[in-house]
Amino acid sequence: MSKLTLTRAIAFIDLETTGVNIASDRIIEISILKLMPDNTTHTETFRLNPTIPIPAETSAIHGIYDKDVKDSPTFKQLAPTLLKILEQCDLAGYNSNKFDIPLLVEEFLRAEVDFDIENRKFIDVQNIFHKMEQRTLSAAYKFYCNKDLIGAHGAEADVKATFEVLQAQLERYETLEGTVNYLHKFSSNNDAVDLAGRIVRDKKGVEVFNFGKHKGKPVMEIFKSEPSYYNWMMDGDFPLSTKRVITKLRLKAFNK
Repeated sequence: MSKLTLTRAIAFIDLETTGVNIASDRIIEISILKLMPDNTTHTETFRLNPTIPIPAETSAIHGIYDKDVKDSPTFKQLAPTLLKILEQCDLAGYNSNKFDIPLLVEEFLRAEVDFDIENRKFIDVQNIFHKMEQRTLSAAYKFYCNKDLIGAHGAEADVKATFEVLQAQLERYETLEGTVNYLHKFSSNNDAVDLAGRIVRDKKGVEVFNFGKHKGKPVMEIFKSEPSYYNWMMDGDFPLSTKRVITKLRLKAFNK
């Protein structure tokens, strides 16, 4: 019996990809473990044709090669199915706030499918692990569940292990509440404005750059004084979700 208290379904997700660049890499396997408020679970796993070559060094990690996915649907073709599975779901995963969720959102944006994340809660099991014990998913699985992770770097094995780790974390730490709202706040980076963390809020709540020559400087001020910096970001290798955020901030700056 799960100690999670749910008011709606939560979807644990894990991705296998062509690489780790959110802006340019693609999903080749996605596994979704959907936990319902009545504690029943359902897992679905899909292979995808990324439409770009899978680097040999990446295939060596997860064991998925170009030939394995050449006849699989593209993300754009599978997007309606994924949208339906994830409808009205909060999201969870392992390192999901920094990688899985931003890349999933990026794929939906590329497919021109509206995947609304505004009203969803995110639980990052890795962040809970690091805050409570400070350490990979395999190590967490061994630590919390006393099991060896067989099939690591396969999306379905990893997503099931992530779900078990969260259950074990709730059992181990009495201070952790089993509500999605609490775990969302506990495992999130509250300072991040965009999913990739390129823009964050400072102590005063002002949106500032978190990279490059303007790191720590207010975004709206820079866009006013140096409009070319906005153009550089829009033309650069930044995630589409980040570009959406800076466009909103630029409009906000010029409407003031």
